[in-house]
Amino acid sequence: MKKQLLLLTSLITASVLLFTGCVKVDYTKINDPAYLRVFNNLPYQLSMDVKDAKVPYFCMIINPTFDGAGKVTGGQIIGDFLDVRDRYAPPYPSHIGSSTSVNNPEYPGKENVLVGPIVNGYDLSSWAQVPSGKLRVMFLYRPKNSVPYFKLDASLQGDAMVDTTLEFSAREVYTMHLLQEKYTDAKSNKLLLRHENFIKLPLSDSLNYVNFYNYSSQGFLEYDDDKKTQPNRLNSFMYGVKDRMDVYLTLYPDQDEDPAIRYNLQARALPGYRGNYVTTVERNITSNAPNPYISFPLFPNKAENRITTKSWQIFDFFAPGYTPSNNPFFASDYRNNGNWSQLNCLKDGAVYVQQYSALSVPNTVINIHSGKNNPQSFASVNTIEIVNGAAYLMTIQRKYPAPEY
Repeated sequence: MKKQLLLLTSLITASVLLFTGCVKVDYTKINDPAYLRVFNNLPYQLSMDVKDAKVPYFCMIINPTFDGAGKVTGGQIIGDFLDVRDRYAPPYPSHIGSSTSVNNPEYPGKENVLVGPIVNGYDLSSWAQVPSGKLRVMFLYRPKNSVPYFKLDASLQGDAMVDTTLEFSAREVYTMHLLQEKYTDAKSNKLLLRHENFIKLPLSDSLNYVNFYNYSSQGFLEYDDDKKTQPNRLNSFMYGVKDRMDVYLTLYPDQDEDPAIRYNLQARALPGYRGNYVTTVERNITSNAPNPYISFPLFPNKAENRITTKSWQIFDFFAPGYTPSNNPFFASDYRNNGNWSQLNCLKDGAVYVQQYSALSVPNTVINIHSGKNNPQSFASVNTIEIVNGAAYLMTIQRKYPAPEY
């Protein structure tokens, strides 16, 4: 593992030199680290009439330091400019060297820090190394600008949303979420530290895995629809879902087919994978335990060569009593009292089907150049999280052979 860590550190340093004009970054070694990834699930909308209002845009500080007056002066780990998360959290730190904004959609995200190695075949490069043991964690409000936190005017510093102590075990993987327990009540904002277990499970390379969480706020579904924070496009999650939803999976053969064909989806489903019940997800923002994974084949289409697949997935979320076979809701029926929502996992997440109803995220199958195959399809481990009016996909990548040219 030490060799892997040294190699990973060398690769990160090389990337930094490439993308930052040969600016060397010195890393501090962390003995017996834990691995941490952080998502801000508190969306907001900026407009001229609220441009000066407090927004959930943060500086994260782990093990803060203070001056004699009790003012925060720094910390062991600082994650500044933490913005609301992206719809898709890829299996690698894709923002480093490519983003022109200081806004960070997750931590570590674009931060140049020591990250996790490959553990039991899983790439942890999207998780930052942090010390193990008891850590003091603070999230401090900051204005939405490009000024680093400790260069802000003193009057803009010191406003903590959360200040707490959490326990991290060495070599364990954690995903932290900033959540709102009661909708519209900023005082109910909280942290949830989920202790992941995927690195310990005997998962098959021939199966894709997904687990589900509903981290929605209490009262979001019942709140006035016209006053809810709205997403960029209409979709069936935007007004919320019921606290208990049954999840159904349908697999389709070809994500490259003519978009016009995708409007007649039921006839296109792969045999044996049409509207199959897979699990039930319940709203829960108190438990830090990982939910069970469901699985489906990497190569569900028997006509394919088992090197690449074009198959893609739809997950339907129904309140108990409804199923894909008795679905009374229409593709544009957004206001259905939270009884149905649909998530498409298709291509890069920018392709829409079923008119305007479904929310789209990338395919859970990873297609990449590996060995002599360009592309080759690989299974992944995925997490889908519903938070108020949106659904998010986090994908974890397995180790695969390097490309041959």
